[in-house]
Amino acid sequence: MRLQNQIKKTLSLPDSIEIVRSLLANNFYKNRSSLAYAVCQHFKFHNALGQAQTGGCVKGLRELERAGHFVLPISKTVTVVKSPRRLDCAVPNPIDVPTKAGDVQGLSLVFVDSVDLMRIWNEMMLREHPQGAGPLVGCQLRYLITSEHGWLGGFAFSAAALNLRDRDQWIGWDTDTHRQQLHRILCMSRFLLRTSLHCHNLASHVLGMVLRRVGIDFETQYGYLPWLVESFVDTEHFSGTCYKASNWTAIGLTQGRGRQDRENKNAKSIKTIYIYAIEPDWRVKMGVAEPLGLQPLEISQGLDADQWAEQEFGGANLGNSRLSERLVSSAQALGAMPGRTLSGAVKGDWPTVKGYYRMIDKPDDSMLTAEAILAPHRESTIRRMMGQSTVLCIQDGTDLNYNHLDQCQGLGILSKNQTGAKTRGLHLHTTFVTTTEGLPLGVLKAQFTAPQPKTEPETRPAASIPIEEKKTFAWIKGLRDCVEISKQIPNTHQVNVCDREGDFFEFFDEHRILKTNNVDLLVRSRHDRTIDDKGHHLFESVRSSPVCAEMEINVPGQSTRTKKSKQKAKPGHAKRIAKVALRYLEIELLPGAYQKGKAPIKVLVVHVQETTKPEDDDVVEWFLLTTCDVSTPEQAMQILHWYCLRWRIEDWHRVLKSGCNIEKLQHKTAERLKRTVAINLVIAWRIMLLTLMGRQCPELPAEVLFSDIEIKVLRLDQKKKSLNHFCLEKQCEL
Repeated sequence: MRLQNQIKKTLSLPDSIEIVRSLLANNFYKNRSSLAYAVCQHFKFHNALGQAQTGGCVKGLRELERAGHFVLPISKTVTVVKSPRRLDCAVPNPIDVPTKAGDVQGLSLVFVDSVDLMRIWNEMMLREHPQGAGPLVGCQLRYLITSEHGWLGGFAFSAAALNLRDRDQWIGWDTDTHRQQLHRILCMSRFLLRTSLHCHNLASHVLGMVLRRVGIDFETQYGYLPWLVESFVDTEHFSGTCYKASNWTAIGLTQGRGRQDRENKNAKSIKTIYIYAIEPDWRVKMGVAEPLGLQPLEISQGLDADQWAEQEFGGANLGNSRLSERLVSSAQALGAMPGRTLSGAVKGDWPTVKGYYRMIDKPDDSMLTAEAILAPHRESTIRRMMGQSTVLCIQDGTDLNYNHLDQCQGLGILSKNQTGAKTRGLHLHTTFVTTTEGLPLGVLKAQFTAPQPKTEPETRPAASIPIEEKKTFAWIKGLRDCVEISKQIPNTHQVNVCDREGDFFEFFDEHRILKTNNVDLLVRSRHDRTIDDKGHHLFESVRSSPVCAEMEINVPGQSTRTKKSKQKAKPGHAKRIAKVALRYLEIELLPGAYQKGKAPIKVLVVHVQETTKPEDDDVVEWFLLTTCDVSTPEQAMQILHWYCLRWRIEDWHRVLKSGCNIEKLQHKTAERLKRTVAINLVIAWRIMLLTLMGRQCPELPAEVLFSDIEIKVLRLDQKKKSLNHFCLEKQCEL
C-alpha cells in the first residue's frame, strides 16, 4: 500500500456519483455494507492486505447522502455504546521494583492480542491514565509492559492526527502528499508507567523497546510499514525528558483542539509535538524535500524570560540529551539573577545545584566544552545576522584574572611584574556581533587560551615563526570564521572591526587570500609604516590630504584609575562632544622585511582628528584602515560611525566582569572555568541587548522582553512608587 486511497475525494467526483446512483437504481443492495463492498470492488478501495475498505467507504457515502446527491438504504444497525472489557478488580501493583531500569528482572513487552490481555490493558488505562482507555481510531496496536515484579504499564498506537500545523510545516508536504501519505504516521496515543513506580530511566528504556518493534508488528498486522511516530506531551504536567533521552524530536505545539473539534473551541490543553523516525530516509520515500536551512531570526524574538534560554542553549550536543536540558534550566536560573551563584539563584534548591555542578565538573576530555555550550547560541546569532544587510563583527581580547585560584589546574600566566610575581588566568578572544546601530546580535566565536611563558629565549627570526604560534593568530581565526559563515548568509555584509592589535600585515594578507566579497576589514592603525618607495609614511601622508568633512562625535568619560600592585595608573577625563575633521586616502600596505615575496595590499585610510585640544585629555586622532569602499565623505562618515561602535565589546566585557562576576568563579580546572564563562557570555549579551533595546526602542511592548510574572511584579512596583510619590506631594501641600 504505497499511497493511501482517497475514498472521499474519489467518490465526490461527478462521474463517481453517477456510478453510485446507477448501483442504487438496481435495488439489488439492501443494506449499506453490501453497497459499500460493491463500490470498493469497482473503485479498487483495498488496503495493503487486499481487504475491502468498507468502513471508510460507508463514511464517504454518508457524507454524500447528507449533501443531497442520493439516498442510501435505511440503516438497520442499532447503535450500541460498548463499554470496554474490564477486570473485576484493579490490576495488582508490581512488587519490589528496583530503582534502576537495568535491574528490573524479566522486563519485556506483551502484544495485546487476546480478550484477557485486553481486559488488563483497559483496566490499567481506565484507572491510571489521564485519557483513559479510548476510544482509539484507525489502525491500532496495544502493548503491556511486564516483568517478574508484575505489570508495569502499557502503550497504544493508533491513527495520526488529521491536521497539525507545526507537524505539517515541519514535514513540508503539500495537500495531495498529505492525503496520500498520512497513513505512514503512527500516533503513540497512550503511554503509561504506573504511578507506584520509582525506577530511574525506565521510561526511556521501555520507549526504546517499543520503538524497535512497533514498525514490524504494524507491518505484520496491516501490511505496510509506518515511517514516523508522533506523540504529544502536556508540558504543564510532564517535562518530556524520556522522549529527549530516546531521541525523539520536539517540532512544535498543538493548537488545543481535539480530533472532533469542528467548532474550533480549542478546549484541550496545548501540548508539545514529538516525532520519532522509524525509517531514516522517510523524506525520500515520501517525496518531500529536506527542511530549509537557517531562517532569519528577529532581534527581539525569544528574548523573554520564559524562552531565551531554550532558544540560546537548547539542543546543545553535550553527549547526553539530559545534559542539554540541564544546561537550559541552569542558564535560565543564572540569567534571572546575574552575578549570583546558582545556589543563590535557585534559593538553595539542592538537587538543581547538585545537577548543575555535576554537569560543570564533567571530565575535561568530555563533549561538554565551551564550544559545544555556545553552539546553539552561535546558530541563533547567525540567524539574527541573516536579517541584517550589514553587521559589525567586532573582535577583541580580554584577560580573565583567576590569581585567587591557587589550586586551579590549566591556567596560564597573564603578566609578570618587576619582582617576578605572576598573574594567573585565561585570555578570552571573542567575535561579538552588532547591528550598524549598535544592537548586539550575539557571540559568534570565543577563543580561550592559557598563555605559558617560554622556557627558553626565542632564537628563531620572526620570518621563520609560523603565524599559528603567535598570539595574533586569534585575529586570523576570527576572520576565517566570518568568511566561513558568509557561505550561509551570502546576503549579509560583514565588517570585521578591530582595534590596534589587529594592525599587522598577515591579517590583511589573509583577507586577500580568502577572496571574499561580503567580509571586509576595519582596523585602527598602530604603525606609522612606510607606504611607498620614496619613504613617505602613513600618518603624515594622510594628515596632509584635504579635509572632506567635519562632524561631531561623542567621547565617553573615563574614571581616574589609581595605581595598584599589578595595574598602572590611568588618568580620567570627562565625557564630551568632540569636533573632528575627516579625511580619507587610498594607500598600499607594504610587506615587512621578512615577507618581501608578497605583493602590496591596497586599502583605504579614514583619518579622524579632533580640531581643538581638550583641557583634561589627549586629542582624538584615529587612522582607520579598511577594505570597504570609501569614495565619498558620506562613506567616510559611515566608517567612522562603525568604528565608534567598537566600544560595544568593551561595554560587554564590563557586563561580564562587573555584572556576571566571571572573575569570581571557583573551579578546580581551567576547562570548568571555560564552561561556566561560556554560559555567562550569553547571559551578558542578553543583559546588554535588553538594556540597549529599552533605550533605543522605548515603545517596544514589555511582553517582548519580560515574562508575565515579571511584568506583574514591575507593575506592582510602579504602583507602589506612584503611591509613595502621591503621598509625598500631599505632605508637601500640607
